[in-house]
Amino acid sequence: MTQWQKSSFSGPGDGNECVELARVEDTVLLRESDDPERIVSVTRQGLAALLCRLRVSRTG
Repeated sequence: MTQWQKSSFSGPGDGNECVELARVEDTVLLRESDDPERIVSVTRQGLAALLCRLRVSRTG
């Protein structure tokens, strides 16, 4: 069974407004709690690149 972890940036409680992450071997899985069947699979390096790009877009 995949163990999902709620993002620390998500709101409190068990509402449907959060991003969840799970690690399966060398892969990171991402999903939104309001659509849990749609899962994006990325490498750890791919996730790091995505987060870096989002930070640059947010501050720049």
